[in-house]
Amino acid sequence: MQTIDALPTVSPGPQHLRALERANRVRLARAELKRRIADGELTAAEVILSSPWEAASMTVADVLMSQRRWGGTRCRKFLAMFQVSETKTVGALTERQRIALAAQLEAHAKIERSGRSARTLVPA
Repeated sequence: MQTIDALPTVSPGPQHLRALERANRVRLARAELKRRIADGELTAAEVILSSPWEAASMTVADVLMSQRRWGGTRCRKFLAMFQVSETKTVGALTERQRIALAAQLEAHAKIERSGRSARTLVPA
């Protein structure tokens, strides 16, 4: 009878540390991207169209909900118009889906900007 002594060993060596480093880099880059979207420095439409490396593996819902005043319900309704799952990643979107989502996001942004400027003109 033969015993199996050659079980694979997992050592927390350089590969493990490189994976942790990469995960931290990605986390920090995503946090920065979300902050830039929330601050208005970058639009969600730009991120969806350009699909930068840090956003490629993010879900579309994460990108959308990074915008001010976008929560789960608004995001779900928006994505339902295009039959796109909330869990679909930005990198997995087709070119047609990217263009359609970005165009609709720009239209929403334009409507919100015009609505805000109209509210500021109307005295309370």
